[in-house]
Amino acid sequence: MSSCYVLGNRVDPLTLAGAVARVAEFIAAGNPHHVVTLNAEIAYRAYREPDLRAVINRAHLVTADGAGILWAARKLGTLLPERVTGIDLLQALAAEGARRGWRFYLYGAAPGVAEAAAARLVREHPGLVVAGTSHGYLSAREIPGLIEAIKEARPHILLVGLGAPKQEYWIAGHLKELQVPVAMGVGGSFDVLAGRARRAPAWVQRLNLEWLYRVLQEPARVKRTLALPKFMLAVLRQACKKG
Repeated sequence: MSSCYVLGNRVDPLTLAGAVARVAEFIAAGNPHHVVTLNAEIAYRAYREPDLRAVINRAHLVTADGAGILWAARKLGTLLPERVTGIDLLQALAAEGARRGWRFYLYGAAPGVAEAAAARLVREHPGLVVAGTSHGYLSAREIPGLIEAIKEARPHILLVGLGAPKQEYWIAGHLKELQVPVAMGVGGSFDVLAGRARRAPAWVQRLNLEWLYRVLQEPARVKRTLALPKFMLAVLRQACKKG
């Protein structure tokens, strides 16, 4: 099945297992690849921000991170197989990486969080190799040192938790220089893994209400959720034009 487009943003129609297999292909190829997990909020921002949309559409893999993207694709005539969220893909890659000997590097979040997230991943996936970690509160002058540290660590997968779209711009800007086979933005996944934030229970996820759970946990996010009705209206307008 070919990729579909939601408000001009490419989305690849893959299951979680399919996304892991694609990442394995990227690692085998060895050259740099950018993975984006796209949710409705970022899709709407990219709809209004051509530079971000270009970054997303140049990425080598774009997954449907959220029920909103599945709904939008369906309205626009494509049935995507399932959600492939950043944290689910991260965990699946960790499991596969532990079996295959892939090296991981975690960059982002507050001081101590990436280290705690890495420790949990190693506990949950025996044999996993974490080649290095760094917090995300680095100054511009410190970034060259970080890049050198990542290059020296030689990870197969670089996980970047700077929040979207900062992490997408950062990866796009440094991908060739880093020469990491796979770089993926993971949003707040490190905070969840480190126990600083809680993910919605499975039953909430099944009801497609994970966004509401996050707002109740972090009321400051309510402004960001205002993009969701705007996203829906933009999709419906696009669907009407297609129809």
